[in-house]
Amino acid sequence: LGPPPLGKDIAYSTLVVDRNGHLLRPFITKGGYWRLPVTVADVDRRFLDQLVAYEDKRFRSHHGIDPLALLRAAGQAIWNGRIVSGGSTLTMQVARLLEPRPARRFSDKLAEMVRAVQLERQLSKDEILNLYLTLAPYGGNIEGIRAAALAYFGKEPKRLSTAEAALLVAIPQAPESRRPDRRPDAAIKARDRVIAKLAGDGAINADQAAAARLEAAPRARQAFPMLAAHVAERLARKAADGTVETTTLSRDLQAALETLARERAHAVG
Repeated sequence: LGPPPLGKDIAYSTLVVDRNGHLLRPFITKGGYWRLPVTVADVDRRFLDQLVAYEDKRFRSHHGIDPLALLRAAGQAIWNGRIVSGGSTLTMQVARLLEPRPARRFSDKLAEMVRAVQLERQLSKDEILNLYLTLAPYGGNIEGIRAAALAYFGKEPKRLSTAEAALLVAIPQAPESRRPDRRPDAAIKARDRVIAKLAGDGAINADQAAAARLEAAPRARQAFPMLAAHVAERLARKAADGTVETTTLSRDLQAALETLARERAHAVG
C-alpha cells in the first residue's frame, strides 16, 4: 500500500476572520465543498465524548483496530444473516475518508485496517480525531463538524447541546439519508437512536436523554456567515486557497453596524 496519506494535502475553505480570530466569512473550496479547519480544541467536549462512546469506546487504548468490535460485528452478522455493524474504529473511518475505496470488498476492509495501524503509528489520537472532525461527511457539500454546525445550527461547534451533539454523531453514518435539510424525520430518528444508546451505556443520564429527545432539530440549512462581505471577497480573491485572512475588524461591531444599516435602509425605503 505504500506510505499512508496523513491529510497533508486536504483542501480547506479560505476563511476571513476578525482581529480576534472570529469568523466573518468562509469561502467554498475549488472542489465545491464547505470544509473549514477544525481541531479537538475547537469542539464541545460533549460531542467528543459522545462520538467516542458511540463509535469507538476503546479509541484511546487500541492501535487502530479493535478486535472485540470486529468479533462483535462478525457475531451479529452471523446471527442476523446480514451486516448489523461494521466494527470499524474511528481510525479506520479516518483511513477511509483519506483514501476512499468505492467497492466494499473484504480486501478494501483489510486495506483500511492496515492503513489504520499505519496512522496510529504516525499520528497522535488527537491528530486522528482532528482528521475525522475535518473530513466527516454531513450531506451534500458539507464536510467536517465545523461546517455542519454552522450549516445546521448557525453556530460554531464550541458549544453544543446534548441533542445537537447526538445529531452530529449520527449524520456521518449515512449522510445523504440523514440530512436534516432533506430528510428531517430520518435525521431525528437517527439522533434519537444515538441518544438511546448513549443512555443505555451510561454515557448520559436519563434526564439528559429525555430533554435531548424533546429538543427541536433543524429542518433546513442556514446561510454561512457573510459579514464584511465586500472586504472578505477582496481578501479571498488575493489569498492562496485554504488560508486564513485576518482583518482589523471586530465581528460584533461589524454585525451591529450591518444590522443598523439594514434597518435604516428599510425605514428610508
